[in-house]
Amino acid sequence: MASPPDRAPLAERVEELLATDGPLPIVAAGDPVLRRGTERFDGQLDPALLARFVEALRLTMHAAPGVGLAAPQVGVELRIAVIEDPAPVPEEIAVARGRVPQPFRVLVNAAYEPVGTARAAFFEGCLSVPGYQAVVARHAEVRLTGEDEHGRPLDEVFTGWPARIVQHETDHLDGVLYLDRAELRSLSSHQAAAEYWTQTTAERAAAALGFTLPE
Repeated sequence: MASPPDRAPLAERVEELLATDGPLPIVAAGDPVLRRGTERFDGQLDPALLARFVEALRLTMHAAPGVGLAAPQVGVELRIAVIEDPAPVPEEIAVARGRVPQPFRVLVNAAYEPVGTARAAFFEGCLSVPGYQAVVARHAEVRLTGEDEHGRPLDEVFTGWPARIVQHETDHLDGVLYLDRAELRSLSSHQAAAEYWTQTTAERAAAALGFTLPE
């Protein structure tokens, strides 16, 4: 996908973005960059610049804090995302959601496909939609393909919460926000979610707010 003629080349814009130390500004919902989709990465950034950009994504993700961040969320329409999840949750929640620690990794030109038909529904949030959460039914298991930051092939099956993270971040690369897949009747502020919906599953929320969970 070619950049609009009035925009500087990607490498120049990334250099400008990295000119200031510290976390990068996160783009909020409503900015067209979150909806345009992304260019396949094919050397638009030289190795040194790519490494700096990846490190900036990592720093920004940690500072937010979050468990994933895609390039469009900092205004860069490249098919690159990062994920990392130390899974600092109580054991009961970790077991119910299949949440296990994930090391830092870079997803380049990522795509996913479901493995089987099972789905799981839990509250989910997004750094580009600050202050809110909603229940999203996602594939319980997916196959993720693509490359890492060094161009090495990536072909891995993810289950549970890690599968949710890679779906969420890869969706960003296609111009999709989690709200596009959410049960909108479940939309809750962080405060309301903490007050009412801290259970390990979303059954009580579904009954109280009037939406249906997947079988």
